[in-house]
Amino acid sequence: MLKKGNKLYSILTGSCPRCHGESMYEDTNPYHLGSLFKMHPRCTHCNTKYKIEPSFFYGAMYVSYAVGIAFAVAAFVIAFLILGIGLLETFIAIVVTMVVFMPVIIRLSRNIWINIFIKYDPGTVHID
Repeated sequence: MLKKGNKLYSILTGSCPRCHGESMYEDTNPYHLGSLFKMHPRCTHCNTKYKIEPSFFYGAMYVSYAVGIAFAVAAFVIAFLILGIGLLETFIAIVVTMVVFMPVIIRLSRNIWINIFIKYDPGTVHID
């Protein structure tokens, strides 16, 4: 089970990288496409600013490429190597996987990117 204080917790839940106190996103569901990129400006628990500088999350595009490749490879392994379906059907499975998981890939990439630059600090946790 993931516990607060672990970078993986922040990456998978989209929580504040500094205190893990709340979600960085206004809407936690990435499949609400209208609010996919909408983030709170700051954490209400520790006051961490999420957009460190203008265009900060452009760097997440590079991470997105790697995460997308991981999803595509997983789709290939499952479709071609495990299920044994043909190459055309495997290609279709990869394309469908990439389209269906696009919002998740975008969010994961942003979460990974911000966690590279902001470290967890248990001293910033605001206790209610």
